[in-house]
Amino acid sequence: MSQGIPCGLKAVFDSSVFISAFAIPGSKSEEAFLLAVRGKVSLFTSPAIIAETANKLREKFDLSDNEILLILKQISKAAEVIKPKEKIEVLEDSPDNRILECAVSAKADLIVTGDKHLLKLKNYQGIGIARVADFLRTISP
Repeated sequence: MSQGIPCGLKAVFDSSVFISAFAIPGSKSEEAFLLAVRGKVSLFTSPAIIAETANKLREKFDLSDNEILLILKQISKAAEVIKPKEKIEVLEDSPDNRILECAVSAKADLIVTGDKHLLKLKNYQGIGIARVADFLRTISP
């Protein structure tokens, strides 16, 4: 493995990371997403995470269906969309469990999130859980 960038790193971003990446140009989330676009990290997502992202963009940012569709297409190009088979009910918030399901199905190394419930777990079945800033430090220390 080359120094700095662990090319084989498999990550799952939660919807808040995707939302920040597109809603806040120049943000750490955008920087993280661009690493996936450039193939520096293998990004995985699921239909549930995509749906959650679309709903939040619609509700909180009042984006049009066309704008949301463009964003979802960019996410689908940068990430492998997988359909988790295993149902996980560890946390109270259902969308948080969908993140865990995706990460387990993808055999991910890391979940990248700002969600306090997920962060409190620290890891799940050997999958690390980190903030965007910590993820970026891991990729390019």
